[in-house]
Order: sequence, then structure tokens, then C-alpha cells
Amino acid sequence: MPPQVTLAATGPNADRWSEVPSKFRTSSSQLPEPWEERFGPLRQGAVDDLVVVGQIGQSIDGRIATVTGHSKYINGPVGLDHLHRLRALVDGVLVGIGTAVADNPQLTVRRVAGPSPARIVLDPRGRLSPDCQVLAEDGIRRLVITAEGVRPRLGTGVEVIEIPAPGGEIAPVAILSALAERGFRRILIEGGAHTVSRFIAAGCLDRLHVMIAPTMLGSGQAGITLKPIQTADQALRAPMRAHLIGDEVLLDCDLSGQRVLVGRAKKST
Repeated sequence: MPPQVTLAATGPNADRWSEVPSKFRTSSSQLPEPWEERFGPLRQGAVDDLVVVGQIGQSIDGRIATVTGHSKYINGPVGLDHLHRLRALVDGVLVGIGTAVADNPQLTVRRVAGPSPARIVLDPRGRLSPDCQVLAEDGIRRLVITAEGVRPRLGTGVEVIEIPAPGGEIAPVAILSALAERGFRRILIEGGAHTVSRFIAAGCLDRLHVMIAPTMLGSGQAGITLKPIQTADQALRAPMRAHLIGDEVLLDCDLSGQRVLVGRAKKST
């Protein structure tokens, strides 16, 4: 069955985003459209009390960067606005150390109304510089996840979470468990491609938002890389909805069917 396609809203509800972040968290009533359709599935987990969403911005041919690593910006204003809206709805946004070093992101909400989430960097070997933007002291919670025994010097107020890292990588389920213990319930895995791919492979995403820009790079870094399969029937398949937003397409993929249990199990009703 082809994915259902919805169009970006126009009319009286199109500019009602400012009320969404608060209503998303505090009310059970529907959000104004188009926000209910795009973000309603992120309000409650289908498996446990966590909601984990991954986000990838890519070209039509599935690239997130050129062969030189240049990626600013494949997606246009509507794609960037969607990313900032996601940030405004979650408790914490996580990036891997590769993204933190290469892009030096702020991980704040600047393009739309809403609160900035806690900023989390996955840095098993302690490579993060204490003067990077993600660690800026601005009153927002900052966390760095490292391998057990790593002692990074990151300045005051930065929370360091040590987790065993067999083989040099920290398991996604261990990351989510540690964040759940610290009060996080909605978590955005923003990048990079390696980190998002690892969370997919480990069954640690509820949703995946893929924002496709109207461009083709021809070559470069792929957005998602999973283990090779032999036949097409072995592919990971997931229910999906497509939203046309300006000149970009958002694919909202439901991965909850393969999500492993991390937090408190959702009770049957």
C-alpha cells in the first residue's frame, strides 16, 4: 500500500504553532492541524513510557553530505523549521561526537517558538572540546555520555554519564536507559548518520522523520546505513506517512513495531 500523503496546511491554523509546545505536553486534546498529524504520534510511546524519534535531512538520492562532507544546507527553510519544531517538543536532543565536532551545532530552538531541549553528546573517547557551542552555559541542561573510565574536562554544570563501551561503542539501549533514569521521556536522535543508523539497527527508535529536499547530490554520504541483506524480502518495513511541506517531503516512519523495551512497559487498556 502506498504511503498516505498530506499537504501542508493553509488558512487559520497554519500560524498556530506558538501554542503547540505547551499543549503538546500538558493537554490530551488534539493539536491544531497540521501539527496533530505530524507530531501527535510523539506524545506517548507505544512500547513503554519513552518516545524516541530519529531525524535525517537528505537529498532525493539519499545523501546527507557531499563527498567533501559539506552539508550546509541540503534542506531549505521548511526542513530546518521542522527540525527546530522537533527540538521544541522533546526533553533532550542527542548527537554523536562526529556531528558535534564537524558541525559545532547549537542544538537550540531558534527558528520557531518553543523551549530548547537539553543537549546531549555521545562522546565515548572524550574528544569534545569544552568551548564547543553545544556546551555553552545558557541555563539549558547539558550532558555528555562517555565510555566508562573516561574523565573529560568540560567545565562546570556539564553532566557526564559513564557507560560501559565494549568494542569502543556504547549500546543505544544503554544510552536510553541512562537517560530514562535521569528523567528524559522524549528524546530526539538528531545525528549524525552513523548514530541514527545504530539506533535503528538496535531497535531503539519509535519514529524516524526523513526530510527530503528537492535536490540530488549524485554521490556522497548516505543518510542511513544498515547491515547488508541478501534479498529484498529481508528489508525492514515500517508503516509510513508522507507530508508535503513547501517544496520538501517529510516521511514519518513508524518503527515502534521493532522497538525494544527500555523504560516502564506500556500497560494494556
